Amino acid sequence: MPTMTQSEIDAFLTAPHNAVVGTNRVDGPPQLTSVWYLYEQGRLYISTENGTAKYRNLRRDPRISVCVDGGVGDYRNVVVYGTVDFMSADDPAHEDIRWRITQQYYDNEADARRFFASTRSPRHVMLVVTPTRIIGEDYN
Repeated sequence: MPTMTQSEIDAFLTAPHNAVVGTNRVDGPPQLTSVWYLYEQGRLYISTENGTAKYRNLRRDPRISVCVDGGVGDYRNVVVYGTVDFMSADDPAHEDIRWRITQQYYDNEADARRFFASTRSPRHVMLVVTPTRIIGEDYN
């Protein structure tokens, strides 16, 4: 298997890729959700709302899997296994992190600001993923 070094993994996760989050349902298969994220200082930050299935699943069982794929033409992927802590919307860092997540997925600030404003909600919760294991593969 063509593994990635930690510095290659860090560089890959810092770029704006889509990720798929897997949480543990009470019964049956994992619950999967496509998400945006921010990777900083070895942690993933994912914004969600407190009424979602992933939130309920993680409240019950904080174990999480996150798969980040390079997309068409980039044959790399990183899978992060870890646990989640919750940052509430009233935490001073919450809105700043949510803005930085939004900003990295838009080409211009005006569109990012429109999206950011349209998704503001008191139900927001930031998932803070602390990895316990990271696997990076590079098939380029």
